[in-house]
Amino acid sequence: MSLCESASVRAAMVVASAAVALAAGPRPAAAQVSVQMGIQVPMPPAPTLVFAAPGIQVVENWGEEVFCAGGIYWVRRAGDWYRAPTPAAHFVHVEPARVPAPLLRLPPGQYRHWQKAQARAARASWKAERERERAERTAQRHAHGGGTGHGPHE
Repeated sequence: MSLCESASVRAAMVVASAAVALAAGPRPAAAQVSVQMGIQVPMPPAPTLVFAAPGIQVVENWGEEVFCAGGIYWVRRAGDWYRAPTPAAHFVHVEPARVPAPLLRLPPGQYRHWQKAQARAARASWKAERERERAERTAQRHAHGGGTGHGPHE
């Protein structure tokens, strides 16, 4: 189970716990004031995630790009980024410098309504590219003497 999937399971448990607490009756609440720029992203508490890029998953077949990276959910809207610990939580605004670089490199709009078949193709393409790079490095090592670089060969 990935970090994101375990976060989704925790979110579903929180929703269930909240329902039980509400059924128990009202309680006095302490007043708190907090101002944060954020958004609500209506999603199921445990959305299906599929591969988008190495270390990044995206909510499958969703009308908005909702990514999961490092156990955190991320949404990009109108060039701004927002994050949340679970898919059901309030997404808070994040400065671009605090967004993981691999997310920033993803082309906007490409992962909207992303399907499992597209995820499989993207993963296969990434693996093939990695294998090509590995083969090129091996060929370069062999072209330059094939050794470890620790002196002349006999």
